[in-house]
Amino acid sequence: MPRIAYVNGRYLPHARAGIHVEDRGYQFADGVYEVCQIAGGTIIDITRHLDRLDRSLGELRMSWPIARRALEAVIAETARRNRVRDGMVYIQVTRGAAPRDHVFPPEGTRPSLVVTAKRIDPAKAEARAAAGVKVVTVPDNRWQRVDIKTVGLLPNVLARQQAKEAGAGEAWFVDAQGMVTEGAATNAWIVTGDGRLVTRHADFSILRGVTRTTLLEAAARLGLTVEERAFSVDEAREAAEAFISGATTVVTPVIAIDGAPVGDGRPGKTALALRATFFDVAEKMPA
Repeated sequence: MPRIAYVNGRYLPHARAGIHVEDRGYQFADGVYEVCQIAGGTIIDITRHLDRLDRSLGELRMSWPIARRALEAVIAETARRNRVRDGMVYIQVTRGAAPRDHVFPPEGTRPSLVVTAKRIDPAKAEARAAAGVKVVTVPDNRWQRVDIKTVGLLPNVLARQQAKEAGAGEAWFVDAQGMVTEGAATNAWIVTGDGRLVTRHADFSILRGVTRTTLLEAAARLGLTVEERAFSVDEAREAAEAFISGATTVVTPVIAIDGAPVGDGRPGKTALALRATFFDVAEKMPA
C-alpha cells in the first residue's frame, strides 16, 4: 500500500508530497517537530507531545498551524490512512514559506504543517532491546537551547553517523565538564551500584523527553529512587546499568560505552523492568 502524507491541509501520496522551495524549515531550519510512537493501534502520550510542541512553538514565537484538536485528528487520520498499528507518526511545523530573509516573514504568513506515519516492526525493536546497544561519546557542540525540539539537527546527524561508523547504536554528548548531557536522539540514564536511577536534570542542556517524563512515573510505580542530576562518563562506565529512552526507543539498554562494557555487558534488569512497565503508565489514544 502506498504511503500517505498530510501537507498543509491535503492528504497526498507520500512520493508526491512536498513543500515550497522557500519554506523556512528548508531554508533556515526554522521549525519544530514531534515524534509519537504508535503501539498496538494507539498513539502514545499524545497529550505530552502536543504540550511540548506548544512550548517549542512558543519559545520560537510561532503560531499553531491548525487548532490543537484538529491536529490530533490529523495525526490519527494519517496513522489510519497508512494502516500503521506499530510504528511512528512525525509532525513538523515551520514558520512557513516566504521570500528568503533572516527576519521573520510578514505577519499573517501561514505556518507549514507536515504529518507522516510509517511502520516499525515491533519484533525488531524488542530484539534490539533484548540485545542492548553500544554508545560512543562525542563533544557536545550544539547550540544552547536544545530544550526546544527544532529541526536543526546537524550536530545530531554527525554524532549518529560517528556512532554508526564505530559499530554503535547511539552517541552520547558530553559537555566541557565531562558530564553526559543526552544522546543524539535519546535521553541518557544510568543505574548506580546501589540501585539508584540517574538522569540529567531537564534544563536548557537537554530535551525534556516525553518518554523520559513517563519513565519517571514508571520508576515511581516500581519503587525506584530517582536522582535528576548530571553524571560523568566515568560514572556511567562504572554504573551497574545504563540505558537510553525515546519515543521509538522506549527503553533500550546500553551494554558498552566507548568499547568498555557497562556492568556485565548485558542488558540490565532495571532497564528491562522499566521497559515492561512503560506501556502500563503511558497515555494511549486510538489511532
